[in-house]
Amino acid sequence: MADRVTPRDAGEQRSEEGLKKQEDLESSQRRVAAAEQQRDEYLDLLQRTRADFENYQKRNQRDLTEERRYAHAGFARELLPIVDNLQRALNAARQQEGGSLVEGVNMVQAQLLDVFRRFGITPIDPRGQPFDPNLHEAVVMEPRTDVAPNTVIETLEPGYRLHERILRPARVAVAAPPAG
Repeated sequence: MADRVTPRDAGEQRSEEGLKKQEDLESSQRRVAAAEQQRDEYLDLLQRTRADFENYQKRNQRDLTEERRYAHAGFARELLPIVDNLQRALNAARQQEGGSLVEGVNMVQAQLLDVFRRFGITPIDPRGQPFDPNLHEAVVMEPRTDVAPNTVIETLEPGYRLHERILRPARVAVAAPPAG
């Protein structure tokens, strides 16, 4: 007997083909949805990586700018004792009235301080100001009634700053409340 397809068999076959096509369609839709999700994850990762890299470049540029701005800090620190010794020589020469010596040393000191200013190095002379441990180093505490306690009454050694950074704090004498 030859295999004959009955209308009932044909309907089932079409139904099976329809189910298969439906399953294939759903499978394709799942694969597309998974691919879209993966695409979105990769896009998000790319965007975050790009932002991180841009932040890295900005931070690196800031660091380089800061490094250039303060590159001569060590050299300047090494010169500070020389400035102090020039001031001591000036004070000694003034006491002995060495006219031309005072004038010569004064000119050298003025030149050096001018070079400091051009490179952003400025002295800190806090006389009469409130004591600030970030800017000053208290070497002497002196009981006084004529000024408020914790006021700088004398600068023993000037401090210096490079732009906003302290190269060396000012060494100072500070007023203390009278003993009593």
